Amino acid sequence: MQMHLYLIALVPPEPVRGQVWALKQELHQRTGSRNAIGLPPHITLVPPTRQPEPFAAAATESLHRFAITQTAFEVRLQDFGWFTDRTLFVQVAEATALRQLQAALMRWCGQHLPTIRPEARPFTPHMTLATRDLPPALVPELQQDFAARFYEATFPVNSFELFRHDGRQWNSLTTFPLSPV
Repeated sequence: MQMHLYLIALVPPEPVRGQVWALKQELHQRTGSRNAIGLPPHITLVPPTRQPEPFAAAATESLHRFAITQTAFEVRLQDFGWFTDRTLFVQVAEATALRQLQAALMRWCGQHLPTIRPEARPFTPHMTLATRDLPPALVPELQQDFAARFYEATFPVNSFELFRHDGRQWNSLTTFPLSPV
């Protein structure tokens, strides 16, 4: 049976999407990082999970039912951070509603999509700019550069998306609208 990688994430609307994409492009041009441009700007809710082909249909139906139980909210981004010296990201400054959505989603998956395993690491909301393939020699310069930068944005979260990797890139399969406020 053919297996695919799936991911569930929030994708910010414009202009935030374009602003963060420009940062990812800058990092790709400066460092050659392919991971910087492999996926549109997003906040991961469920990390990549390898699932058989029928998962897409089951997940789509189940996630639609979940989404209507959730209310739209706002996310505020502010400045940049690092996970060790491998991952540069935009920090999520106000994450209470986002943490609640992710926790509810994981509970839902536990009941309705049990092949999605609970994440061992705690949920740390962020928007990755580049990861894993940053050249180590450039990291100190990047750390200094991004420590001196200021970035702030707020965006409405009205939906989340299911992505599938096709072997080369991530593609959005379905968008799941949340209930309006």
